[in-house]
Amino acid sequence: MSLLYKSQVTRGQAWQAIFSREMPDLAFHIWPEPCDLKAVKYLVTWQFTPKLIDSLPALEVIFSVGAGADQFDLSHVSAHIKVVRMIDTSISDGMGEYITFATLYLHRHMMDYHHQQAAGIWHEIPLIPGPKRTVGIMGLGQLGQVAINRLKPFGFKLRGWSRSAHQIDGVEGFAGEGELKAFLAGCDILICLLPLTAETTGILCRSLFESLPKGASVINAGRGGHLVEADLIDALYSGQLSGAVIDVLSVEPAPATHSFFNHPRILLTPHIAAMTDADSAGHVLLDNVRRHRSGQDMVGQIDRKRGY
Repeated sequence: MSLLYKSQVTRGQAWQAIFSREMPDLAFHIWPEPCDLKAVKYLVTWQFTPKLIDSLPALEVIFSVGAGADQFDLSHVSAHIKVVRMIDTSISDGMGEYITFATLYLHRHMMDYHHQQAAGIWHEIPLIPGPKRTVGIMGLGQLGQVAINRLKPFGFKLRGWSRSAHQIDGVEGFAGEGELKAFLAGCDILICLLPLTAETTGILCRSLFESLPKGASVINAGRGGHLVEADLIDALYSGQLSGAVIDVLSVEPAPATHSFFNHPRILLTPHIAAMTDADSAGHVLLDNVRRHRSGQDMVGQIDRKRGY
């Protein structure tokens, strides 16, 4: 039996070295090097095609190289195959840093100051103290809770929304479709860290933006599929939103002609909010393979019915 890695090559080589040293009995192949596909038990990837899955009859586990697994189309994957997302402190720490940066960037009017600098304008914008600014987090899983913990020291009023109810100290909680509008109505800065499901696809849309206070701003570090891009442009043009920090798009990499690149009220980053550290994540993968081989539950295994 073997493991097939199909993602960024440099990281794959680092992980191959870890497995060669610590689990030498499991062959570690990096796509597209030749290997016996019929012997592949583990697939480690960010994306796959139905054709690839069909070529792996012995496949038992699909490991995502990232924190999510919602990018996978599991309709072509047999129910007995387990799907595991990457849970690693390097990913959580990176997301915490990014959300902190993006929130402070919007809170302290840095977008406006950047434009003023380019125009040669020296002008103070009144500061809104942290306790008078409400930050809302959509998605209260591992990354959402990391974001909350990073933002608490700044004194923001924090509120959170998810599909099911959560009790988090210092956070005003909302749950389900019935409480979404009430949640949005108080958010000056809205952060999306939701998993991408059928219910959350396109959730960042015109009706949601209209439910926010006029002049609110948005951070999307979840998935590109959460955002209706044309609705964001319209909301910024009308003044309903004052700015946005966007790390993910539906089509990546974005073409040079994408409207977000030159939009004055959008800061666009190339899906770098959370990045997998090769060494630490390689050992997380190694530990999960060991767990699977010994019949233990794997860390990060998703519920196939829920998609996360």
